[in-house]
Amino acid sequence: MEVIPRLYFGVEDSYLVLSRSSAMGVRGLQGFVGSTCPHICTVVSFKELAEQHRNKHPGCTPTIVVDAMCCLRYWYTPESWICGGQWREYFSALRDFVKTFTDVGIKLVFFFDGMVEQDKRDEWVKRRLKNNREISRIFHYIKSHREQPGRNMFFIPSGLAIFTRFALKTLGQETLCSLQEADYEVASYGLQNNCLGILGEDTDYLIYDTCPYFSISELCLESLETVMLCREKLCESLDISLADLPLLACLLGNDIIPEGMFESFRYKCLSSYTSVKGNFDKKGNIILAVADHISKVLCLHQGEKKLEEMLPLGPNKALFYKGVASYLLPGQKSPWFFQKSKGLVSLDKEVGSIHSDPESKQEVPMCTDSETKHGVPVCTDPESKQGVPVCTDSETKQGVPVCTDPESRQGVPVCIDPESNQGVPMCTDPESKQGVPVCTDPESKHGVPVCIDPDSKEGFALCTHPESKQGVPVCTHPEPKQRDPICTHTEIKQKSPLGADPEFKLEAVICTNPEIKQEDLVNMEPEVKEQVTMVSDPEILKIARAHHVQAESYLVYSIMSSGEIECSNTLEDALDQALPSQAFVYRPVRQRVYSLLLGGDAGGASTCPTVKEWFVYSGNPLRRPDLVRPLQMNIPGGTPNLKLLWLNQDPGLQAHRLDALLGCFDLFSSREELQAVENPFKALCCLLIYLFVQVDTLCLEDLHAFIAQALCLQGKSTVQLVDLQLDYIDPRAVQLGSLLVRGLTTLVLVNSACGFPWRTSDFMPWNVFDGKLFHQKYLQSEKGYSVEALVEQNRSRLTKFHALKAVVCKACVKENRRIVSRQHWRSPQPGRWGRQGAGAHRMSSEYSRAGQGQHWRDQGPGNRQYEPDHWRRYSSSSGWSN
Repeated sequence: MEVIPRLYFGVEDSYLVLSRSSAMGVRGLQGFVGSTCPHICTVVSFKELAEQHRNKHPGCTPTIVVDAMCCLRYWYTPESWICGGQWREYFSALRDFVKTFTDVGIKLVFFFDGMVEQDKRDEWVKRRLKNNREISRIFHYIKSHREQPGRNMFFIPSGLAIFTRFALKTLGQETLCSLQEADYEVASYGLQNNCLGILGEDTDYLIYDTCPYFSISELCLESLETVMLCREKLCESLDISLADLPLLACLLGNDIIPEGMFESFRYKCLSSYTSVKGNFDKKGNIILAVADHISKVLCLHQGEKKLEEMLPLGPNKALFYKGVASYLLPGQKSPWFFQKSKGLVSLDKEVGSIHSDPESKQEVPMCTDSETKHGVPVCTDPESKQGVPVCTDSETKQGVPVCTDPESRQGVPVCIDPESNQGVPMCTDPESKQGVPVCTDPESKHGVPVCIDPDSKEGFALCTHPESKQGVPVCTHPEPKQRDPICTHTEIKQKSPLGADPEFKLEAVICTNPEIKQEDLVNMEPEVKEQVTMVSDPEILKIARAHHVQAESYLVYSIMSSGEIECSNTLEDALDQALPSQAFVYRPVRQRVYSLLLGGDAGGASTCPTVKEWFVYSGNPLRRPDLVRPLQMNIPGGTPNLKLLWLNQDPGLQAHRLDALLGCFDLFSSREELQAVENPFKALCCLLIYLFVQVDTLCLEDLHAFIAQALCLQGKSTVQLVDLQLDYIDPRAVQLGSLLVRGLTTLVLVNSACGFPWRTSDFMPWNVFDGKLFHQKYLQSEKGYSVEALVEQNRSRLTKFHALKAVVCKACVKENRRIVSRQHWRSPQPGRWGRQGAGAHRMSSEYSRAGQGQHWRDQGPGNRQYEPDHWRRYSSSSGWSN
């Protein structure tokens, strides 16, 4: 995503410039549109478009589908962003945004990213590492100037995307969470639901053949005018067709295709391009040159030569075709995948797309090994041994793999299903000329290719997507020698936000050993339905998926379906040796959640698989995930049964759900004290107890600031919070604000995993936390202000302050943690706080067996496996490592 320069509002907002640093979409296309083809952008009025839509479609509400992740910077309008987030102000801005559209009769549907696709993991890592450098610059500025940096260094507050989901749901908006990155589902939803358009900031929306695309950065909320980017005009300017746009996007580079993959090809196009215009920039000329090559060279031989013969695909052929196919929405086809010529037959309905489930759009791993032949896709390229391109069936409009060698012009062999007596197509290997049999699903009567392990002679079938019934391959991981589950086998009747193609009933699409007999494959069909998932219970997984899609949970479905989660950057000072990263502080909580979600009934946490964590922290190069083992809960009866927590509607079960939640924080011993706390402070107290037990470098002054801000927040209006002024910015307070907000997101995870024992509203930040207000109380507490002054001389708040403080301190004493004033501390070395006594040297043994005595900031890359040993709290002078 790149930001469009201000085309008609005049001046580009400086804070939007930063969004280029996290650019998504087609490389260079946004700048090209703004500088070379400004006529592609047209100023439009949503009011007028909505009226036209109502006239054209009577009784149909004009609907805009919103890519929410693209809009976060636009929505976050509070002046202060450094202190942890101005959540009351932000909630008010969202309310105004929604109201402006609803007042003119426009419905909004919001999509959020649900998970990171593996093909885009490298790009995700690249951006996270770049964000780390930006955060370092931010803290350097704070220390040098003692003030918030300008908007040109703007960094969105931690947890903004997560809490925006809940804010929009609170405002009554339809809010959905995708089963992969959201752009495909946004484009599909817009096309299938006849939407007025897509509101976002991602050049991929210029490539998808879907409803109109509108820019969020150009939106003037007062007039409801913005810029519409017309893909038809773009094609006219480039002299290509709409069907050529996916090809162009991949040749230029996008989130799937690395920019360097076709760099030499692009420069070759540029060197032969005869219409280079001197007034265009280099990137603009490259785009024109590549488009010219498509229209004058590639299209000239289209249908006569395979695309790989005209492009330098090499070993990246499968990735390239997957990238192009990723732009094809349900019911669409590409002329570049398959040209039916004499003697060439496709599998039509019998084989599904190699790249994804058309509904969930989850990636399909391609696990190819040229020596062992393990995990080879249905149709294998004779040179690269990778999956061949996807073609399109003229009837179903679905992309399907090409299974016949165009040069040999051989037909597709057919075997007979003994029950239906119908022919079942076979896929031909162009090199071996052997048929790849395809068995038939007795219910759908569609071909089901089967994958046979040549060593074990056992078929390992693919997971079947629960709604579309399309197969999703399960690949064997080469290092741990165990299968990485991708999806689950369950019949979920809930309608997906995408909507499945009703004709697409394929049960599985997998690979096969050509030496296996046809009749063996047919007899193995029931094994095709065997699933390998992190969670085997289809009912539980169905619920988790529903909560995920409806944006009611956080990380739960990712843990249960794939065993892999991620967390983006947090405003943390890499040079501060006193405060640990939030990734480590809340890891024990996550480990207990893993035990709850993955433990099962028999073996408990000891038999749970590890979870792959992609969490950003200082010193982690993110070359591979941290492998984190579950941790057993310390509550009566051990880890509770998930079905009991999620499915049993007995009112008495609410107490068990609360026990599970407290067990995740290892605070069951403080159950009675926490139960006595009124809302919304109950959840906050739980979080504060956990933080102060975990982190020895938190002192009494910090506790006073956290409690005072929560109490004072209840009596302040949004206007009062906006007008609040700070004397200066303290870098430690900035990190503490982010640490608490990340704790609130952890509460979202725990609460949803335990069956929602607490109301979600009780730990939404606009009810319990304000960044500037906390910063003010922190500075006052550091200066030695009395408790009366901290609560602004309010008697009622003073009484509540002492009550909440007593709950936190009493619970900490039970954990052998005495919270003391900073005056009682001594500094063991410059820049680091340490607490006197034995507790200052405790370390967490659960995170690393090696490297004990090494400080947590000095640990190595995130590729270790973490054992579920008993944990102790962190301290600045301890040598704990993760």
